[in-house]
Amino acid sequence: MDEPTYQKLAEVALRKIEDMLADVDAEVVDVERSGDVLTLTFARGTKAILNTQRPTRQIWLAANARAWHFRYEEGGAGGQGGGRWVDDKGHGIELLAQVAAIVKESAGIDLPVT
Repeated sequence: MDEPTYQKLAEVALRKIEDMLADVDAEVVDVERSGDVLTLTFARGTKAILNTQRPTRQIWLAANARAWHFRYEEGGAGGQGGGRWVDDKGHGIELLAQVAAIVKESAGIDLPVT
């Protein structure tokens, strides 16, 4: 994947996460974006940090003493029909679903995953 394509796909993913949390009270989950880093700070002080990793063309997520590396996987026949960010360990963990699980665990909020 070339750099411009990666940057566009990573930006879309980070914006989707911001949109998932747009209606959540900032006292419960504070969302802060600084460049390629998105930080979720929960009421009890724990954090989830997402950031792009340009050299590896991945998005990294760290939360609750764990870390995940997600790579973009093309979807549909011949790469058509979009794709998704999945963990690079082959467990089938999807980025948006993992963020939603962390928010559920850390703040008790069910987020819609679109």
